[in-house]
Amino acid sequence: MADTVDVLELRIICPPAAEVGLEVRPVIGGRDVFAGSPYRSVRPRHLLGSAGLLRATAAPREVRIARAGCVEECCGAVHVTIRREREHVLWTGWRNPMDKDFGLADCRFSAAQYDAEVARAEADRRWQWPGAVVADLLEAKLTGDGSGLAAWDCELEAIWDSWTEPDRMDVVLRHPRDCDEREDHWLQFGIRLPICADDPARQAERLEARLTAGDPRATAQVWGGSQTAAEKLGYRWPPEYPWDS
Repeated sequence: MADTVDVLELRIICPPAAEVGLEVRPVIGGRDVFAGSPYRSVRPRHLLGSAGLLRATAAPREVRIARAGCVEECCGAVHVTIRREREHVLWTGWRNPMDKDFGLADCRFSAAQYDAEVARAEADRRWQWPGAVVADLLEAKLTGDGSGLAAWDCELEAIWDSWTEPDRMDVVLRHPRDCDEREDHWLQFGIRLPICADDPARQAERLEARLTAGDPRATAQVWGGSQTAAEKLGYRWPPEYPWDS
C-alpha cells in the first residue's frame, strides 16, 4: 500500500421522497466512491447507528458499505475491511461476493481525521425521524443475543423504515437461522408494525415483546424464500407483499 494519506468525508444524501431512501456516501479524497455506479450506499441508520460499524479498532471488521439491489445473494453488495494500524485507519479488501472481478484501491486515512469524521457523522442526526430511532433500538434488541427469535429458529434479516411512511416499519425475518439463500429450504417472513409518538425506548420494548412472546411466523407473511420450503411448512406461495395490496 502506498504511503499516501487519504481524507474521508461521510456525506449523507437525502434523495427526493419518490426515491428509495437515504445513503451514507463515502467521499475519499474528494471523490464520491459510488457516484455513477449501480451501487447504493448503506443507510445512515446502519452505518452510523448504535453498532458503530465504521469505528476502527485494531481487530479487522468487515462492513457492508453498499448494495446493488434487493438482497446480496441476488444482486451483490460491496464489503470493505476496516482496521486501525497505529496512527492510521485502513480500508482494504474491497469485495463483492457476486462479482469476482470487483475491486477498489486500498485506502489509508489519518486516524485522527478518520475518527473525527466518523464522530461528526454519528452525531449529526438531522436525517433521523422518530421511526428511525425506534427501528434502531428494536434492531439492537433483536440482534443482541438473538435468544428471543432463536426460540422459533428465526433471525432478523432487516428492519425497513422510511421517512415517507413514518408511522410504520417492516421487520424481515429469516427461517431457519444461519441458512444460505442459495439453498432451497429457507423462507423470508415480513411483519408490518406500527410506530406512534410514544417514547422510542418504550415502543422498542413493546415491539420486541410482541415479536418474541410467541412464534412470529404465525402472524407474518411469506415475502420470499423457496417454494419448496413454503409447501413443506404449509405456507402460502407465491409471496405476498403489503405494498401490493
